[in-house]
Amino acid sequence: MTCLDELKNALLELTPEVYHFHAHKPQAPYIVWGEDGPGDAIFANGRLVAQALGGTVDLFTGDPEDTALFEGIQGALDRVCCWRLSSIQYEEDTGLTHYEWRWEAA
Repeated sequence: MTCLDELKNALLELTPEVYHFHAHKPQAPYIVWGEDGPGDAIFANGRLVAQALGGTVDLFTGDPEDTALFEGIQGALDRVCCWRLSSIQYEEDTGLTHYEWRWEAA
């Protein structure tokens, strides 16, 4: 199982409303995750021998006081990768609170 499979499965344990890259007509709360490029790399003898992937996990919720999914996502990330909470913002156009975590996994 790849790190991407592990991340997806960990998020699906929290809610079935989990989407890769784009949410298709979601109902809040929902999670969108995706990889967006390489992370750290290890080179030996002029060759790439190991490379991490990086990406984001985003939670969109209409109830920022409900912390179960917020805490669940952080627990899931703890199990499968390195991460940090990178932003919390209120989206005027949707009325949702948007949490974003940056992750990196080998």
